[in-house]
Amino acid sequence: MKKYTAFIMSMILMATATGCSAGAKGASAAGNPLNSDKIKVVTTIFPEYDWAKQVVGDDSENVDLTLLLDNGTDLHSYQPTTEDMLKISEADLFIYVGGESDTWVDDALKNATNKDMKVINLMETLGDDIKEEEVVEGMEAEEEEEEEGEGHDEVEYDEHVWLSLENAETIVNEIAKNLVEVDKENAEKYENNAETYNEKLDTLAEEYKSAAQASKIKTVLFGDRFPFRYLTDELGLKYYAAFVGCSAETEASFETITFLANKVDELSLPAVLTIENSDQKIAKTIVENTKGKNQKILTLDSMQSVKRADIDEGKTYLSIMESNLEVLEAALGN
Repeated sequence: MKKYTAFIMSMILMATATGCSAGAKGASAAGNPLNSDKIKVVTTIFPEYDWAKQVVGDDSENVDLTLLLDNGTDLHSYQPTTEDMLKISEADLFIYVGGESDTWVDDALKNATNKDMKVINLMETLGDDIKEEEVVEGMEAEEEEEEEGEGHDEVEYDEHVWLSLENAETIVNEIAKNLVEVDKENAEKYENNAETYNEKLDTLAEEYKSAAQASKIKTVLFGDRFPFRYLTDELGLKYYAAFVGCSAETEASFETITFLANKVDELSLPAVLTIENSDQKIAKTIVENTKGKNQKILTLDSMQSVKRADIDEGKTYLSIMESNLEVLEAALGN
């Protein structure tokens, strides 16, 4: 990965040198790159993109908003292209998650051509509210964890911070604050848009809490990776799953399948959950090993593979979380 990043950065330096020799426009008062009058906002994942879009507003013509992962690529397997690195290099505001999957970002920022760039690291923004990744009872341990054993002291943090509505409100405020610093002329608009949007997030958060409180079932079970810990903790729900959220494992052991199937029976769970794009193989096997063999297989969207086509069709962070609420209610037997 380091060799790959070094190659990308060398390409960027060549491209930058070529661009400078061709001449440039004067920089705007907002601190934009020399070759554009628009404010450039670059985001890595869909939730960041949609939050920034809501703060900027639909009527804005002075902001160029870019989503890097718009082709369905998962955050955990993403590698930036030369074009991606150039977009980051020229950005006025760059927003990224900041977890283990984003180790390439340091090199990108060191070589940025816009030295006045504002940067939002979601995990740094949330500070003490980020959570360590955990392996709960019955969960399949990853191979590297088994090899390193008890001597492994490195802490890994759960990257999926966007799946908490409370986190979302904090990050939206941070986006608005940084946009104001970049574009003071539109400060009032950004602040008002953020306030209006956060009211919608808060309303939906209360609907989630009401659904969790109304249900006698207080546990969800995933026959899949589990990226929803921030949400379940927020709602006071317990969970079981086949793998941790960032796991690369795809095969569950007999012991894991048996444990999860027994939990479904023990807790009388009406559904086994998966995340988007799952082949549902593990979930189906869990259901087949329960006594009733009649549980539904439902999908919660973790927004890790949203495509440009989905955005063009009108998908938003709020619409996805609203759909997730309906699925969660079914999983809790409401």
